[in-house]
Amino acid sequence: MSDPRVTRWARRLVAVGVLFFLAVHLAVAADLGRRPVVVLGLYGFVLHVLFGKAYALVPAYFDRDLALPWAPALQFPLSVVGTAGLVLVSAMPASVTTVGRVCWALGVVVFLGSLGWTLRTNLTGRETGTGGANTHRRGVDRVANAVVPVALMYLAAGAVAVTLPALGRQWLLPAQVSHLLGAGAAALFVFGVGFRLFPRFLVAEPPRPLVWLVLPAGAVAPALLAIGLFDRRLLLVGGILEALAVVGFAAAYVVMFRRSDRRRVGFYAVLAAVGYGVVGVGLALATVLNGRDPQLVRAHYRTMLLGFLGMTVIGATFQFYPPTVGRSRLSTDRIAAVTIGLLVVGLGGQLLGILSESPPLVFGGEATGVVGAGLYCWLLGAAFRRR
Repeated sequence: MSDPRVTRWARRLVAVGVLFFLAVHLAVAADLGRRPVVVLGLYGFVLHVLFGKAYALVPAYFDRDLALPWAPALQFPLSVVGTAGLVLVSAMPASVTTVGRVCWALGVVVFLGSLGWTLRTNLTGRETGTGGANTHRRGVDRVANAVVPVALMYLAAGAVAVTLPALGRQWLLPAQVSHLLGAGAAALFVFGVGFRLFPRFLVAEPPRPLVWLVLPAGAVAPALLAIGLFDRRLLLVGGILEALAVVGFAAAYVVMFRRSDRRRVGFYAVLAAVGYGVVGVGLALATVLNGRDPQLVRAHYRTMLLGFLGMTVIGATFQFYPPTVGRSRLSTDRIAAVTIGLLVVGLGGQLLGILSESPPLVFGGEATGVVGAGLYCWLLGAAFRRR
């Protein structure tokens, strides 16, 4: 049984992440620039939800209980204040941004410290807690567990890179840090935890060769992408490996979706997510091969952040917190489907507008995304209030 403190504060981390999701869509619509959008979307939305669900899922997946149940409550203000400070880097005095960097890093220290102490006797994830009707999944579960510590190491490296400018030093540029945290911590966590969650959600098995393709490629690629961001050869190798991981994960999910008799609304969000993931890695490879065209770069980071990572998180949260739990009249699967549709169409409009250099199409996509993000916040807020 989960400690009530862990459940309560983990849910609050997810809730504030959902608010950041609306904020990132507003930032996109207001054309605030790349850096605020990435910070709000990656540090704010994706990583806050990751923190909250990791506290709940990872110890159980490693057959452990969270050793420090007060950790989520301690991390919560540090991560929220830290993210706000990172958003304001270009608009506030250095002292404010220093506080933001330090707070965010301290939040990561709490998170990594609590999970590290919990998993210290099972770092390889060989003990999976898999049994009963799921015994046949133990092999995939062990491989999936093995990449979770790697994702946590990428998170640690990203936290160091974020903190160093506060000390007057710089190890990596912001774009390199974003690859460590986005492709390394977040996407690898999606691959590892996804191969445990989605087979159970869908009651279907992923093709094992794809599992063995996705996880190693997804573990190695982020380091090459971050270190080799300005070395075309390393960047190309990293991009190919990341493309293999994302396309392989997409194929595995599509196979499981087709094999499954279940058709819940969140599953369609993940289906859209993996589709956008394939588009996103295609844009990344085009950027490497054709030079750093600003439009391709803009389309790539929006696709991966709002499409692949964002829609995957939305699909998972709709599964954990079903829309119908809320008492509002809008708390229905139909409204959730409309929400997903608005977000998918909105991002599609943005991408088409960016690549065709059509500002009206971009604006229409951004406005549609804001409406979808607002509905998503409403649905999750209603579910949280009920619980």
